[in-house]
Amino acid sequence: MPETDQTPIYLDNHATTRVDPRVVAAMVPFLETHYGNAHSPTHYFGAEAREALESSRGKLAELLGAQPDEIVFTSGATESNNLALRGVIEHPRCRRGGVISVVTEHAAVLDPLRRLAKLGTPVTWLPVAPTTAPDCGVIDLQQLTDALDDSIGLVSVMWANNEIGVLQPLDEIGRLARAAGALVHCDATQAVGKLPINLARTPIDLLSCSAHKFHGPKGVGLLWVRSGTPRVKLEAQQLGGGHEAGRRSGTVNVPGIVGMATALELALTDLDQHQSHLRQLKQLMWSSLQEQLAAIQCEVELNGPSWERDDLRLPGNLNFRIVGIDGQTLLARLPWLALSSGAACSSIHPAPSHVLQALGLDNDQIRSSLRVGLSRFNTVDEIDRAVRAIVSTTRTLSAMR
Repeated sequence: MPETDQTPIYLDNHATTRVDPRVVAAMVPFLETHYGNAHSPTHYFGAEAREALESSRGKLAELLGAQPDEIVFTSGATESNNLALRGVIEHPRCRRGGVISVVTEHAAVLDPLRRLAKLGTPVTWLPVAPTTAPDCGVIDLQQLTDALDDSIGLVSVMWANNEIGVLQPLDEIGRLARAAGALVHCDATQAVGKLPINLARTPIDLLSCSAHKFHGPKGVGLLWVRSGTPRVKLEAQQLGGGHEAGRRSGTVNVPGIVGMATALELALTDLDQHQSHLRQLKQLMWSSLQEQLAAIQCEVELNGPSWERDDLRLPGNLNFRIVGIDGQTLLARLPWLALSSGAACSSIHPAPSHVLQALGLDNDQIRSSLRVGLSRFNTVDEIDRAVRAIVSTTRTLSAMR
């Protein structure tokens, strides 16, 4: 497609990412020629698939600082979250049934916990620092400490938020929970492939992720379940064959798993360089928005951690609001510019963002908010064009008010 002022620009990488062409190349043989069922290893085709499955399991474990037998393959982070949360609490030998989580979690954590609560599980919801705080979006560790007692069996905290990119202090959370005898689950959907992660050194017990958030294919993910002490006991949620050591039945997606392992390896290669690139693009976009919107007497404000605490935010995340401008109306005039006015996974049920509400923003501020998710494939030119388009459309909408 020849580039014009309306050549599509994708800045919605928290919703999903393009598949790296090298990932596609790694997957194709397992779609076309090596298409056997990995659970039928008695013939050549099945044995090939089995070898690819276990090789990918080993690669993913090495990249994450885990052991191969700790990796459970799933259809994605939503399934992984359900298996972790419901699997722990619904296990017959679960003796401490209380759960602590955070009000800004993704729906894939909120909804399973709400269902468990309806069935009698005590769930404590921690608030986060408000929009006026430099560490906006971060939980208060003292509140976590106060909530931990001998009834709590599980703490579930997202590593990196999918809307405002805020990073929670997982090391401190893990240490506090473990000292109180609770397991720790982490929805790391937005963190894996974007941050250095070493599970051998991180005091958590379960971790969920999806391949499509780091330039892998959709429909495949994993749940990491720590082995050793304390032993994590999971009640399987999907029955029918006892696959994945009895923790998740179903024919495994070998092409997707091969793609996920390749994608994570590529994401973590030159990770420092990727992060630097994302920070440069984010800095360019934020400074350009501030300068150009000020020139037309419009104000832009940051959602999430303050700019001075950008160390608390994912390198590729920017969430902001243009005062007085409805974000959905702005995006409707820019169909070639892929941004989000809220969490993509909740867009089928339009409602004010629960994350931004938890920060203390009112409905007008939430309606004015836009989320930018950058990837290593984005360019300076795309940022320049996106800013110009946002500013131009803001000028038009301001004139219409």
